[in-house]
Amino acid sequence: MSTARADRPAAPGWRPSRLDLLLALAVAAAGLVESYGRHGRGPGQIALPALFAAGALAAGALLLVRRRLPITALLALIGVGVAVLLAGGSYYAAWHLYSMLILVHTIASAYDLRSRHGRAGLAAVLAAYAFLQTPQDTDVAEMLITGIFLGVAYGSGILLRRQTEQTTRLAALTARLEVEREERARRAVAEERARIARELHDVISHNVSVMTLHTGGVRLMLGDDPARRRERELLQGVEQVGREAVGELALMLGMLREVEAAGGPQPGLDRLGELVAQVEESGLAVRFKVEGPSRPLPPGVGLSAYRVIQESLTNVLKHAGASGVDLVLTYAPAELVVEVTDDGRGPARAPVSGSGGYGLVGMRERAALHGGSLVAGAAPGGGYRVLARFPSGATES
Repeated sequence: MSTARADRPAAPGWRPSRLDLLLALAVAAAGLVESYGRHGRGPGQIALPALFAAGALAAGALLLVRRRLPITALLALIGVGVAVLLAGGSYYAAWHLYSMLILVHTIASAYDLRSRHGRAGLAAVLAAYAFLQTPQDTDVAEMLITGIFLGVAYGSGILLRRQTEQTTRLAALTARLEVEREERARRAVAEERARIARELHDVISHNVSVMTLHTGGVRLMLGDDPARRRERELLQGVEQVGREAVGELALMLGMLREVEAAGGPQPGLDRLGELVAQVEESGLAVRFKVEGPSRPLPPGVGLSAYRVIQESLTNVLKHAGASGVDLVLTYAPAELVVEVTDDGRGPARAPVSGSGGYGLVGMRERAALHGGSLVAGAAPGGGYRVLARFPSGATES
């Protein structure tokens, strides 16, 4: 704990709180009742009720500043007690003890004992205990009882201060973790988008290059016939635009390129069999089913669907504790539906990153990129389910 924190009260401020007002009113009211209710000349009675009532009002006023000046308030309360005892006899008022216990608790909750103020507060508490031993009718039992009450008040203040400090630390830690979580999510989205951009760069560059080569082939097939000169010029222009497009892609997205360990083209749904085999080698039973007639898909859709399946299966292996998983690929008329359901622990686990991906963040980004959607959560029959939909109206020949 820092010295600056230890040398000031836990809740500084001149304005009393509602609790301060309530305690002050309670002490003042109890003091007035005691002062005039026990008025008399006999033993155990108060001969000067006005003096005791004034002392009770003073004690209540001191409680109003207990959070700001607890040590000063306790020393002043001891002074009030001395004055009342000297002027009013040996009767010790209950309101004085109540106020003293409240201030002892406040000191312990405001200052760390290792600080300068903490040591001064402990000295004030010991002075209060010494004052409580001054009445003439004090015996050993009374001394022990007084020590117990003061000890409980001081100890409860220490516990309150430690609990408050722990709560403050936890709140700060929670806020910091929330900021870090949001930052990780933003970074994961950015990195996953960069990865998608690299993959789309490969797909688009390949297709544009093929188009350019086919155009060049057609141009060569026209030969040198002067009558086809205009067609050759148009085809040559298409070639030039295609090469420029590939160059622009390399310039704009080349910095995002990721060197694949295995090399070769980006995977698609045609490689699902290899992925399933790899997962089954790890000991997880994969029940793979295709519904509907399969058809060619745009390369980006096929790649994103593959990555969603790969990420989902990786999460099942690492975090689900499952013995099997159902993988269903549905070719609907206007969309491709991917459903991965395991028989593991269910939503208690958080689908996290795997195989270079970023869990739900990355999978949702991939689905949204193509105008689709992805939901994940508890499966109806138990376990965890990932359901992704990819619009697939466009096809490739």
